Amino acid sequence: MIKPYIEQADQALMKTYARFPILFVKGSGCNLWDADGKVYIDFLSGIAVCNLGHGHPVLAQMISQQAMNLVHVSNLFYTVPQIELAQKLIQKCFADRVFFCNSGAEANEAAFKLARKYFFDSGDTGRNVIISANQSFHGRTYATMSATGQKKIQKGFAPLTPGFKFVPFNDIDALERVLDKTVCAVMIEPIQGEGGIICPSDNYLSQVRELCDKNGSLLIFDEIQTGMGRTGKMFAYEHFNVTPDIMTLAKALANGFPIGAMLATDKVAAAFGPGAHATTFGGTPVVTSTACCVLDIMERHQIVQNSTNLGNYFKEKLIALKEKHDCICDVRGYGLMLGIQLTIKGAPIVQQCLEKGFIINCVQDNILRFLPPLVIQKDEIDALIDCLDFILREV
Repeated sequence: MIKPYIEQADQALMKTYARFPILFVKGSGCNLWDADGKVYIDFLSGIAVCNLGHGHPVLAQMISQQAMNLVHVSNLFYTVPQIELAQKLIQKCFADRVFFCNSGAEANEAAFKLARKYFFDSGDTGRNVIISANQSFHGRTYATMSATGQKKIQKGFAPLTPGFKFVPFNDIDALERVLDKTVCAVMIEPIQGEGGIICPSDNYLSQVRELCDKNGSLLIFDEIQTGMGRTGKMFAYEHFNVTPDIMTLAKALANGFPIGAMLATDKVAAAFGPGAHATTFGGTPVVTSTACCVLDIMERHQIVQNSTNLGNYFKEKLIALKEKHDCICDVRGYGLMLGIQLTIKGAPIVQQCLEKGFIINCVQDNILRFLPPLVIQKDEIDALIDCLDFILREV
């Protein structure tokens, strides 16, 4: 049943993804079913997207209801779901204003524009450099790719967008050396996801904040992967008691519907007046009503607390697994954003897990990444641990 579809896909789709030969047709909770009826436990959640799992009935009902009422109008007009979502997000974080778009890359593009426009409006036109971190990932558009500190992402696309510099993550001295009066902003993921679940060292983010303040630069946190409860806090910056000037969100905000958000303080957001930035589909009624529903469910069912509790449980199990297998050299992460670093290649283990009905991920060649729905349960975690234990014993 699957083969004809794969053949059609290989003929019709650009080959921008190294896809596994699996055709998914249904999802419920943390489970996915392929076209042959095989069930998989999802420990990737669409790469930190489906925080509430698959096929959530309340979300499905909200999507259907809103689609029957109003799908799209231009942002030249107001809609209730967009206003409600903006208010809900502002109430949960440092920000005073929100700009809605369609993806994480678009949110980061908006953040770049806002940071540069902020200094242009203040008359400081020489400030246009944005500093990012090595091993960072901020998107695939030209500007976000140029801000991404991974050569493999940029290869073949020169010339890149100018105005970006890079420093090692967790190296405050390196940042201080390049932070001068040409720098409008420093952009950092509080925890690097695609870089390999790289966590900041003690006081690093607070030191970055201090340097930005001292230099008069803005601080941007890319919380596209870390936000929305993934790390055991609604936003990862809460772990470190550091507040940015701008924050970007996407991925889990609408549990699979395409949405991005760029949030900022009133002072910085004032640089975006009418015509400064725009998008056709940003913040349309269906996606914003869905995101509102996501936030309501998260609060009602204490999803962020579940991320903390189950994340601690999962991490303890991974640490115990490390004690049994010499090929695991590190366990790291916060909440349900976890990774184990291996002394061997990770791709064969991903493949073997897939064959046994578990979806996991490998980044940077040797780091297994776990991003399950935040509604994952202990028995599902235990099943994966048993699977990994078996596979690593064979290795």
